Amino acid sequence: MTDDFNIRNSDWNPNFQHHSTYTEDLLTITDSLGLELSPPLNPRPTRYANNTRDFNSVIDLVFLPPDNRGFRQHMLHPDICKPSDHVPLTIEVGITETNTDLSFRSISKDSEEEENFLALLISSFSNINSLTITTKKELEGVVQQMADTFKRSWNNHVKLKYITKYLKEW
Repeated sequence: MTDDFNIRNSDWNPNFQHHSTYTEDLLTITDSLGLELSPPLNPRPTRYANNTRDFNSVIDLVFLPPDNRGFRQHMLHPDICKPSDHVPLTIEVGITETNTDLSFRSISKDSEEEENFLALLISSFSNINSLTITTKKELEGVVQQMADTFKRSWNNHVKLKYITKYLKEW
């Protein structure tokens, strides 16, 4: 998990003398997800102040599973941060030689399938009468119709794709 958390804290920024009130909340959430703060291989600020009133700070953080060998420590790249005031972060992801046999279903962006999927949704949703809803049960019925329509349209247009260690499927 990584983000610009906008939380300044001496735990990850030794130049900052205070603890933010949000630190405990962030650490509680990451702990509940089984993640720990990952120190960068090359520690330095992750945000550079663009005026003299502010200080450079460490607010972009990475949290990783502690025992996962697939995700390794991250690096900061201050040499390529312009025009942003934030430093890009990269993390090494180890990919094993074994075939993982992972697949997923998707509709390719800007494809004919996407166009047909959206057309079917629009057509089907326009036929659902939501103007006469007066009870919770009627609302639940309309929502269920919409969910069924979405599922039917998705299943009619989705394609199964495989994740492989190769650039192309062979």
